[in-house]
Amino acid sequence: MSQERTEGDLRNTGLSLKHDREWDYELDRIIEAVEERDAEKVGLQFPEGLKRRGPAVADDLRENLPDDVTVLLSGQPCYGACDLDTYMMRRTDVFVHFGHSPMKESDKIIYVPLFSNVDVFPIMEQAREEQLADPEEDPDVGLVTTAQHMNKFEEMREWLEERGYTVHTRRGDERLTHEGQVLGCNYASADVDADQMLYVGGGKFHPLGLAMEHPEKHVVIADPVNNVVTVADTEKFMKQRYGAVHRAMDAESWGVIFCTKIGQGRWDKAEEIVENNENAYLITMDEVTPDRLTNFGMDAYVNTGCPRITTDDGPQFKKPMLTPGEYEIAIGEKPLDSLEFDTFHGTW
Repeated sequence: MSQERTEGDLRNTGLSLKHDREWDYELDRIIEAVEERDAEKVGLQFPEGLKRRGPAVADDLRENLPDDVTVLLSGQPCYGACDLDTYMMRRTDVFVHFGHSPMKESDKIIYVPLFSNVDVFPIMEQAREEQLADPEEDPDVGLVTTAQHMNKFEEMREWLEERGYTVHTRRGDERLTHEGQVLGCNYASADVDADQMLYVGGGKFHPLGLAMEHPEKHVVIADPVNNVVTVADTEKFMKQRYGAVHRAMDAESWGVIFCTKIGQGRWDKAEEIVENNENAYLITMDEVTPDRLTNFGMDAYVNTGCPRITTDDGPQFKKPMLTPGEYEIAIGEKPLDSLEFDTFHGTW
């Protein structure tokens, strides 16, 4: 059922859907892949915020596919392109991952990034007026965004250049698909020769991580989703992380978590910690939650998986949950002032 378009709606350029027309699910590309591979099973994986859209997308596909093709929905948690349902992937002929850009190219996986069509330029204008230096004073500005806004990236660059700025961008490492893209665990694209960074995108987590990774930079947040301009402030976050480290300093037993998700494993790091600490125990998990860890009864934990488990969910854990770098501080191997944001490099 179609709805009246609003300014914040997201474009649907695929086949006509029966549900909210806010995303381009690229159904035509999926159907073409099914036909080319003579597929019998199609797996669909959505991030948490879009799982409710899954049944309607499956309905549209089933309407356009032969009757003998089965469409499956993944119920596994999904928080990024590193978080693939490998069980489903092995048991389907076509596997579609929605909401993220490719982290590793694969003939088996179809990545549908779900680009946003929100107008980014009014909030960029507000950011220019309120937070960016005048180009006559400092023309250099770094530009970064998330996967959902990469379809507007070149237009953003041109917009800034037309207003007198010299725009600095780069593609980070192999974990990043696009130039200027940042992830919640990787800010290598912000390593540019500019003292001010403009982050265009929703939320504060990505620019907060960027500001932690590059504390010398003035990170301006232009959020077109919530229509606000702010500056990344790491003070509250740093206090939280220092608090977790202090609470862990007296720990006598450590649980070292190795995440079994395909793109999140740092086995060498987990093994190194356990080998050098007789009171550390290696715990393998796919989904790391407070309830699962409570049963182990450790005094503190080290997360070698996705850094966002520690930074986003850290306060929810009943015992201190540290990054590998914070662990080194807690056991006295590094000074307290060496605390930094945990980032993730490489794919799998």
